[in-house]
Amino acid sequence: MKIRCIAIDDEPLALKQIAGYIKKTPFLELIASCKSAFEAMDVLSKNDVDLMFVDIQMPDLTGIDFVKSLNEKQKIIFTTAYQEYALEGFKVDALDYVLKPFGYEEFLKTANKAKAHFELVEKASVSVEAKDDYLFVKSEYKIRRINLDEILYIEGLREYVKIVIKDEKPVLSLMSLKSLEEKLPSDRFMRVHRSFIVNLGEIQTIERSRIIFGKTYIPVSDQYKDKFQEFLAKRFI
Repeated sequence: MKIRCIAIDDEPLALKQIAGYIKKTPFLELIASCKSAFEAMDVLSKNDVDLMFVDIQMPDLTGIDFVKSLNEKQKIIFTTAYQEYALEGFKVDALDYVLKPFGYEEFLKTANKAKAHFELVEKASVSVEAKDDYLFVKSEYKIRRINLDEILYIEGLREYVKIVIKDEKPVLSLMSLKSLEEKLPSDRFMRVHRSFIVNLGEIQTIERSRIIFGKTYIPVSDQYKDKFQEFLAKRFI
C-alpha cells in the first residue's frame, strides 16, 4: 500500500525536512512539496492525493483555512509550532498533528497512524469481487447487491463512496475510491477524475471535457484525459 502525499510549508527548511521524511518512509509516496496553500491547490487539481502534511501558520492563507476550503477526500496531518492549534485541527477532522521541531521517530509515529486509518478503510471495502455482473457492498449495516449495468457513476467522498444508480437513491459505503476501482472491470468502468469513476456504457453526452449525467457534470481531469480520449477515439464515427 502506497499513500500518496504532499507536504505544505512556507519555511524552506521545514518543507525539505518533511519531504525527506516522506521519501524515507516505505509506505508513503511524495507527490509534491508546496511552499503555499495556493501551490497545493494546483497540485490537487492535477493529482490524486491521499494525505497532506500541512503547516498551520502560513501567510495569505493559513493551513486551517486551506483545509476548510477543500471539498475533497484527503486526510490531514497538521505540522505546527503551537500546541494551542491542536483543537482547531481536530475540528476540521485532521488525523493528527505534530509539534515542531520534530524528528523522524515522531514523524513515523504519526505516519503509522495514517497508515492504520487507510488500512481500515481498505478493509471496509467491497465484499465480493465484481467479476460477474454485480457486486456486493456494505451500506447502512446491510450488504447490498448492485448490478453493474445499473451504476451511472461513483463519487469519492473522503472515506466514503457514493454509488449513483439509475432510478434509485445513491448508495453510500465506507471504502476508498481506489479500492473500488480495483474491483470493477476496467473495460466497463473508468476513473476520469480523482473523485469520479464512470460507467462507460452509460455515457450519453460529453461537453467541454465534462461528462453529463442528468444535472450532474463530471469533469475529465488532465491526469485521465489521454486514456479517456483513447476510449472515445475507438468509438468515434
